[in-house]
Amino acid sequence: MSSPALALLAAAALFAAATDASAGEVWRWTDADGTPHYADRPAPDARSPRRTADSAPAAIARLRMEQADGESLTWVQNLLDGPIEVLLRATGPAPQAMPALPARATVPARTEVLLTRIAGYGAAAQLSLTAVPGHPGARPRDVEYAYPLDTRALRVEQGWGGRYSHSDAQNRHAVDFAAPVGTVVLAARDGTVMHAEAGFEDAAPGDHEAVTRANFVRVLHDDGSMALYAHLDAGGVLVRPGERVRRGTPIGRSGNTGLSSGPHLHFVVQVNRGLRLESIPFRMFGPQGILRFQP
Repeated sequence: MSSPALALLAAAALFAAATDASAGEVWRWTDADGTPHYADRPAPDARSPRRTADSAPAAIARLRMEQADGESLTWVQNLLDGPIEVLLRATGPAPQAMPALPARATVPARTEVLLTRIAGYGAAAQLSLTAVPGHPGARPRDVEYAYPLDTRALRVEQGWGGRYSHSDAQNRHAVDFAAPVGTVVLAARDGTVMHAEAGFEDAAPGDHEAVTRANFVRVLHDDGSMALYAHLDAGGVLVRPGERVRRGTPIGRSGNTGLSSGPHLHFVVQVNRGLRLESIPFRMFGPQGILRFQP
């Protein structure tokens, strides 16, 4: 019952070259004649497109370099429907820049900001971009969450601080609810769909890199906290990024994608605490009353 590693995107690029948001994605689909195809993106009329088992998750931010007046303007684009925090650093000798590297910024949803101006064109310099979802100034409120599954059944396979995979900061207060594949997942709180991944299939046995290939929905709440609903079924996302959802809205179908020991829903509320996702405690009302998730 492992959580997908969704906290960070580290993208290295040659100076004056942009990072590709689709780098590492390999899609498989069939055409109208039933012929299978593979490419870095599906055709508009593709039937049931799916990312292959060794495909990488999509990027959440992109660098764009613009040469002007003897310097390189370094822009960062936020690809999500919610804020992100970014850090740009040099992986080798730091070039002269204003502001100096490492440069840090918070980027609003679906916008692009000028991060730094680098002197000259310095084609040999190397940069690394780290991007984390969420605003670092989020102040979560004490809210009661609804049970996120459309069923009266309740079985918690792993609670807060679970030894299997809930010992790190971003999952310490996560909960794994056992659920048969296809169980409808409900929004536990009002919010905006910030990010979603729907194209991965179940991992092959022994695929330890599958931790990055789980389908999920990330919902941004009005107080800046974010709920993550993970391990959804292939094609099991029922909402679109940017969509406003109400508490109780169907948002997906549970599954077994990513590094998972069995079908379940991984639910966690997170905040960005300075380029680091941290899970936070939450209150939830379940089928039989108030739920308690202590290990």
